[in-house]
Amino acid sequence: MSTLNSSNPDQLIYENNILTIEVLGGVRLEGLDRMRVTLKVSLQMSEIPPVRHNLDLYNDTQLEKFIRKIAERLEVGTSVTAGTLAELTQSLENYRLEQIKDSQGESQLIKPLTEKEKQRAIENLKHPELLEQTIADLGASGIQGEADNALVLLLAMTSRKTPDPISVLCLAKSGTGKSYLMERVALCIPDEDKKEHTQFTSNAFYYYKREEIRHKIFLIEDLEGALGVLFPIRELQSKKRISKTITQKGRDGKLQTITLIVEGPVCVIACTTKESIYEDNANRSILIYLNDSKEQDEKVMSYQKRHRAGLVDIYGEQQIQIKLQQMQKALEPIKVINPYAPLIDLPESFPKKRRALPILLNVIEAITFYHQYQRTEVVSHDTGEVQIETHPCDIENGFKYLKNVLLRRSDELSGALRDFYETLKEVTEKNQLQKFKTSDIRHYIKLTPRSIQGYLKQLTEYGYVHITGGKQRLGYEYELLSGTSEGQLQQSIEQHIKTVMEKVNKVYTGQMRGASKKKGI
Repeated sequence: MSTLNSSNPDQLIYENNILTIEVLGGVRLEGLDRMRVTLKVSLQMSEIPPVRHNLDLYNDTQLEKFIRKIAERLEVGTSVTAGTLAELTQSLENYRLEQIKDSQGESQLIKPLTEKEKQRAIENLKHPELLEQTIADLGASGIQGEADNALVLLLAMTSRKTPDPISVLCLAKSGTGKSYLMERVALCIPDEDKKEHTQFTSNAFYYYKREEIRHKIFLIEDLEGALGVLFPIRELQSKKRISKTITQKGRDGKLQTITLIVEGPVCVIACTTKESIYEDNANRSILIYLNDSKEQDEKVMSYQKRHRAGLVDIYGEQQIQIKLQQMQKALEPIKVINPYAPLIDLPESFPKKRRALPILLNVIEAITFYHQYQRTEVVSHDTGEVQIETHPCDIENGFKYLKNVLLRRSDELSGALRDFYETLKEVTEKNQLQKFKTSDIRHYIKLTPRSIQGYLKQLTEYGYVHITGGKQRLGYEYELLSGTSEGQLQQSIEQHIKTVMEKVNKVYTGQMRGASKKKGI
């Protein structure tokens, strides 16, 4: 009796009264026009060494050669061998179709909202202080601190439903728990809308089905594990699609050229400790710096201790996560128009404005999209398409929650270098150090000597620190110069935001007055 043992998908075993055939590595589910397998064929109750071979069972030329090879090596008739391989092929076809059917069934297990759940979710989305309430809910879902960063992440993940999703890079020092915030916010997103990975092969993105990842969120725990796919990720962010031309053998055994196309857009949320390495990807993403202060450490550790002691309301956290998931499901794709976009700009000194401005505009549109049940729907005169318009408060909130991001972007110093410089200023002022060596500040700044020397070298190049004496072998002596402070940068950003909002509010007020006159009010 012939049987196919599929208990181990990586080692399928087919047996009849004469032969045992092991399918090593299983069978690929993609490409029903071919069945390329690696077979190990052995004779029942025999010490003759088995025959191993890699072939396409749909290729007649390869199959005939393999039949003759088995018959010769194992001393079995060609008709018996051919019949066994035919039975194996039929069994593998049935197995493959069942696996494809099962996988499709799993992907379609999307639980829709009941009418009651949808109405409750819409009511939650109509909350007059929606963003503030969302921050409170994120905190109640188990996220400790990081209020603004958590909201920015949720808005970015919400933007997956828009034509131009927002991507985010979470930057953190090693040991901070860089993926913690990403994972906790992702718990508030429906499972069917996200894909979580720790590592990708270089061609991974090209073998998705054409529309399989459209409007999906990719969660990457560490960009170190995704080095091979940084280019397709950038293309999906910029062009919203990727394509690749490959050659493969057809049924006749001849090579043919096919083009693999995968449609976006996608939202990419990734974590890394290396700020400078991924600059090209960073230019297409919001960079958020995770809080590594002592106060944040205390919050996280206190939560961990309460969790272990059974003092955390896990059920309550899960209910909040479900609430936020249902709010996400209730959001419908709708076009957002920002009539105030021509008035929005970045400071003149802002680096790479062409990349940064679209990110700011996208965040503002994401906030409008999140408030879709609070914005008046209008119909486009040109296309007849239903759309919603950005309100000035959406722009104000966009600036409010991106202020720290804009501050970091406008700074010529990297985030880690700026933090070091501000700490160095505080230490030298507090201890009245006019001049100092690395050994003088190492007691106050808990970093390795190599890290401190590296930061001081960079600050010297930027003109924030001056070498006044000493030698490389014995250590240089430094003097702190007056560079642009974080407070000055912040003041400059806030003044620019104030100027932009004055223009926006002036136009909005004029529009409201015009509308009132038309109505005769």
